[in-house]
Order: sequence, then structure tokens, then C-alpha cells
Amino acid sequence: MTARPARGRRSREAIYAQLDEAVQDLRSRLGGLPTPLEAEDIWGDIWYQEAHNSTAIEGNTLVLREVEALLSEGRAVGDKQLAEYMEVQGYADAAKWVYGQGLSAGDWAEGDLISLTEIRHVHTLAMSKVWQVAPHPDAAPQEGPGSFRRHNIQPFPGGMRPPEWPEVPALMSDWVEQARGLRGAKAPFPEALAAVHAEFERIHPFLDGNGRAGRLITNLLLVRMGYAPAIIRKRERTRYLTALRRADAGDVAPLAELLARSVLDTLMRFIVPAVAGPARLVPLAALADGKVTVRALRAAAERGRLRAQRDARGQWLSTRNWVRAYQSSRYKRDS
Repeated sequence: MTARPARGRRSREAIYAQLDEAVQDLRSRLGGLPTPLEAEDIWGDIWYQEAHNSTAIEGNTLVLREVEALLSEGRAVGDKQLAEYMEVQGYADAAKWVYGQGLSAGDWAEGDLISLTEIRHVHTLAMSKVWQVAPHPDAAPQEGPGSFRRHNIQPFPGGMRPPEWPEVPALMSDWVEQARGLRGAKAPFPEALAAVHAEFERIHPFLDGNGRAGRLITNLLLVRMGYAPAIIRKRERTRYLTALRRADAGDVAPLAELLARSVLDTLMRFIVPAVAGPARLVPLAALADGKVTVRALRAAAERGRLRAQRDARGQWLSTRNWVRAYQSSRYKRDS
């Protein structure tokens, strides 16, 4: 009974270490995350993925190709409700602001990491478009996008009841101070971040859109601290909501691991492959694509068919050039 939690802790610690190493490597070799101006294609792909997955967690039914058509061409492909298109467009507007603001030089670089004004602004961007066509049916005039709720919220499925609405302004001021403390957090960074994210969702400061706003604001904090955004996949919805309930009960570890894995996935899927040269050794996860999976690359490396080497932790590394050579020889054998 005691071995399983120990393995879980080791697994989480390994993920934390892998994330820290990837971020440090990005900073030392490339000076940190590329800006949207420097790497428009990278951030565009992240933008589509985040807008699609984060709104899907809340029930939006647009598929990825419909999201890409809407955001890249302004076309409403498909026959979905107008509110669904406006929901995705609003979220994308907010995410784009988060990426640009998070990576630009500003007072936050050496001062406050986030402000209440920015929190309200993110919520306004995310919710204004959908609010125009489908406002919350119980909203008072003072509860529009960017304004704190003036209603009490029913208990969550796990039994946790958000605070009474008059308490929200003071609680959000306290939350801002907690978020600003991430820079000097004593706990492992993913766990400190998970505690901040879970507390935002517990406060539930807005009448609607708290999940979307909370994930956007978490990504603003991440990007400002030099990490890639966390994209919680729609297939992870149940795991994510369960992790939030665990955090409500005082156990942030599952949520911390989910966030750490999500940030690492963004780094390896979008950023590292795009900014690393074709001859640079990178983890296999950064080299997988639509033609070959991580599992196939690992199997090829273990059989000696893919040129690769292990690092000090036993993780397989290869290069884009070596993967191309492997793919060419693979196709020749299959023909």
C-alpha cells in the first residue's frame, strides 16, 4: 500500500525536474520564449490549440479545423450556434493578448506579476463577444464581462461551496498577492502554481467564464515567468476536474502534475522543434509528428534503427536530421 504513493511522488518529481531542465535549456540557449513577432507560426499553432481545447472543456463543440478557419480566415465553418463561434473568438482574443502582454517588457518584469485590472481585462476579452449574443440569464446589470459576481454560486459537484459574493473583492486582492508570490515560492513551482489556479477557481470571482478566465490567467503567469502555456486537452477534462476537486480538499499534487505535463507538452510539441536547429539533440517528444509517434521513435532508437543517445537520466535524445534519415530508410524498407 505504501509503494504506490512513493512511485507517484517519484513520477511527479521526475516531471518537475524535466520541466525545469527544459525551461533552463530554453533560457540558456535561446534567451527564453520567442515573442509572437519573432515566431508567429509557433504562437499561432498554440493559439488554435488552446482556444479549441479550453472552450471544449466548457462544452463548446467546434472541432479544431472549424476553430482554425474561424481564427485564421474569419470564416464560420459548420452549422454550430452563433454563441459557440463567439465563445471561441473571444477566448482567442484573450489568449492572443496574454501571449503578447506576457512576453513584452513591462512593469511586471521586476515588479508585480499580475494585477486585478489585468484579471478583469482578460475576463472582458474572453466573455464580451459571447455575452453579446448569449448573456448569462441571471446576470444583473453590474455583472457583465470584467465585473465580479453579485450572486452566490451553488456548491460544486465535490461539495465545495464558493464564498459569498460580498467576500469576492477582498479574496481576489488576497489572491493577487498569492499569485505574485510565485516568484519566491518554496514549494516546487508546479505545486505553487496549482495552488494558485485552484484558489482562483474556488473563489469563482465572476458569474460565468471562471474556468476559461482561470486558465488564461494561469497562462499569463506562466508566460511571464518564462514557461510555455499549459494547454489542458479536452480529453483530459475529467482528470482536470477531478484534480481541482482534490486540490479543494488540500491535495494539489494531481493538478500540479497535470499542469507540469501540459507545459512540457507545449514546449516539446510546438516550441523546441521550431527553434532548435536540425542538428541539435532534443528529446524524442520534440521530434514526433503526424508521420511518426514518440513510441515508434523510442522503439527505433532501442533497436538501433534510429541514431540516438541517452542523457544522464536515461532519456532518449535525437536530432531532426537523424529522424529524417530514419524515416527515409524506413519508407525504403516498407516499399
